Amino acid sequence: MAQPTSNVKEQLAQLEAARKLVLGDVALYPQVVQGILPIIGVNARLELRRWGAEFLAETFASPALAAAQKEQLAGTALPTLQELLEHPGEDTEVIKSVVQTAASLYPHVFRQIIHHPDDKSLWEQMTTIKNNILQRWDTAPHPVKICCIKFVQKVVHVQTPGTIADPRRPEQNETSLSLVPRNHAVLAIPHLEAEASGLLDRLLTVLQDNSDDAILVNATLNCLAVLIRTRQSIANKIIDTILNFNPLKQANSHMTPTLRVSVKSMERTTRAVLVNALKRNPSHPLAGKMQQYIDRLAQSRLDILDDSSRKRGLPAEPTDGLDNAKRARLDVETPPIKIPPLPPGPTSYAQLFTLTEDVGLSTFDVKQLPADLVVKITVPVLQRIDQNVLNQAIDAIRDRYQQLSARQATQAQAPSAEEEEDEYEPEYEPMDVPDNISAQAETVSAEAADLQPDLVSLGPFVLPQPPPLSEDEAADLGRSTVERVFGMVTSMPPKPTKGVNQQRLGFARLAGSTFDRDAWVTLLTRLATRASAGLEADDGHNKTENGLSRRRPAISDTIREMLYRYIMDDFRSRMNIGIAWLNEEWYNDRIQLKFAASQRKGDEEVSVPLHYDHWVLRLLDGILPYLDARDKVLIRFLSEIPEMTIPIVGRVKTLARDPERVNLCVQALLYLVMFRPPARDMCLDALEDIYHTHEEARPAAGKVLAKWRPQVVEQQSAHTSTGASTGTNGVKDTNTSENAAESRSQTETPAVQVEPAAAAYLRRKNQGRISAGWPIAAANSVRLGARDGSPHNSP
Repeated sequence: MAQPTSNVKEQLAQLEAARKLVLGDVALYPQVVQGILPIIGVNARLELRRWGAEFLAETFASPALAAAQKEQLAGTALPTLQELLEHPGEDTEVIKSVVQTAASLYPHVFRQIIHHPDDKSLWEQMTTIKNNILQRWDTAPHPVKICCIKFVQKVVHVQTPGTIADPRRPEQNETSLSLVPRNHAVLAIPHLEAEASGLLDRLLTVLQDNSDDAILVNATLNCLAVLIRTRQSIANKIIDTILNFNPLKQANSHMTPTLRVSVKSMERTTRAVLVNALKRNPSHPLAGKMQQYIDRLAQSRLDILDDSSRKRGLPAEPTDGLDNAKRARLDVETPPIKIPPLPPGPTSYAQLFTLTEDVGLSTFDVKQLPADLVVKITVPVLQRIDQNVLNQAIDAIRDRYQQLSARQATQAQAPSAEEEEDEYEPEYEPMDVPDNISAQAETVSAEAADLQPDLVSLGPFVLPQPPPLSEDEAADLGRSTVERVFGMVTSMPPKPTKGVNQQRLGFARLAGSTFDRDAWVTLLTRLATRASAGLEADDGHNKTENGLSRRRPAISDTIREMLYRYIMDDFRSRMNIGIAWLNEEWYNDRIQLKFAASQRKGDEEVSVPLHYDHWVLRLLDGILPYLDARDKVLIRFLSEIPEMTIPIVGRVKTLARDPERVNLCVQALLYLVMFRPPARDMCLDALEDIYHTHEEARPAAGKVLAKWRPQVVEQQSAHTSTGASTGTNGVKDTNTSENAAESRSQTETPAVQVEPAAAAYLRRKNQGRISAGWPIAAANSVRLGARDGSPHNSP
């Protein structure tokens, strides 16, 4: 029995109120869905069935509703969806919404069956709905066909193996065939794969047949784009099918407006799918074919569809009133430019070369612009200037110059003419003047001309060579040059952060090719390290008054000192500059040692000044006082310098004297122990010394030593138990006091005495526990050949 119209309107108003309620609070979805399912069944009015089917499609497609709740509600909604699909003569709008709901529910039902194989009835209901939708696919009207295509895309997407992002979190992976166990009780993997492959072939039939139905073609292409992006196993097959599809096949010379719109839409959708696939995976194996297809498609579209939108061709004959751009394209002769006359009175060079009447341009002082900016402006302007205009301007300036030259010659000849008129005496006629006076005058003038010196034949003028600079003057000039460069580096803006699309140059770059702050700093570090390589020999030392040798300060030392100050001004942000500098110093020291070893003859002594050990310790001494307990810049510094030496470890060990920075010291040494094996024994010796010397460092250092040297912790525990009984009698631990004294003496004079860690390191090396190839700290100057016996030069 049909319900009254007034009751239907009231029910629709209540249902709309419920929809607004769940849109405001997502937690009410389960209650509302379970409450409206009995109202929208097959026995309800058409208006209620339409509203209910649309609401279910909106509910299960909403991203606000959690996937777990959708899986729980799927079992409740599937019977109603099955009844609506099997109802004979059902409305098209209802069928369309039901198919959309089924497409949204299929991945959730599939995941539910994977985890709960005992719920077999749920999968049977979903299979019945799937078969009903596939039967309607070919015969249904276009709105339902589009929804069927979307449902098939979901089935293929779910029943195809996907990528497992995190095997430890299966609930966060997308639903695919990869989640199904091999021995599943309900889902058979070979059957599901075969069904997905058949549905994909059926989906691609629209493109393989070059269908002229733009609606179905566009819907299929939009669904295939998702499969190309998420399913690599079938992406190549789909792309090959698209590349064989020609959306412009139906285009002809007598196209109707409807056909033109259909062809344009198919071409645009096809091109968009391939362009997005190229953007997401530029290294795709079919990238070249896709790019060729896109270019060919664009050219075909221009040839077939865009004839009416092309620009008109150039006119056969030029018209009047052409501007400069059109005149350049039409090869029309440029009209003569207007040349203003020169002002009266004396003429300057600026007035001679000024051809414009613009007061602002004529009064502008070009000297205010930097020379490099003038070059950047002048060169492009000269490249784009009209040759006819340039020739006219040159001719105009030439005419002006000739006029000024003629005027100046006339003014120079005017006074000489007046003097000749004053001295002219026509009455005087001497009797002894011969008749051929004019010929004699010409002869005399020619002889006088021969006697005049030939000024044009003088040789080229060469400036004298400047006097040679003394060493002090050259050093002062070098220091001033370095100061100017550092001033420029300081004033330059910092290097911008690289974006996503900006490419890093890598190791193949040139060090000074970017002309930014980093390039100049790299240039300075290499000037300090490599430019003076091989020049710092024994002859660079001067004798002082007491006969001691003192090395003359070089320009490289000046650069090193300024680099040190520049880094210490803000060492946290400029730590990368310091690390790059120290790498250059270490590299230069190694090259110099290798070269000196090759040049040594017999027992001859070759002096090689080394700089890495000195500057790394000085930079570390400048950084350590300003580090706090949570500062990680020390670990970065120690991890990126090229070589770890015993003095460096000794400097780090001094942090243990500060109770607040004990953990920082232990963490730095632990990092070196774990990630720099050549320095492991040095760092463990330092940790052992800290463990024995500093009481407050024992908890942190003991954890590290318990893993790497457990015997130290065991000995200390036994010693502590023994020392406790001894301490009651007032006897001090002699070893502990001696270690503390040795640590204090090593900290106060690190360049003279060898610390206990270093002694232990050398002792274990002599016993064969350490490879002889690992580096030991070198002094600032190493002598190859004869040894002076100092601790730093010990082998």
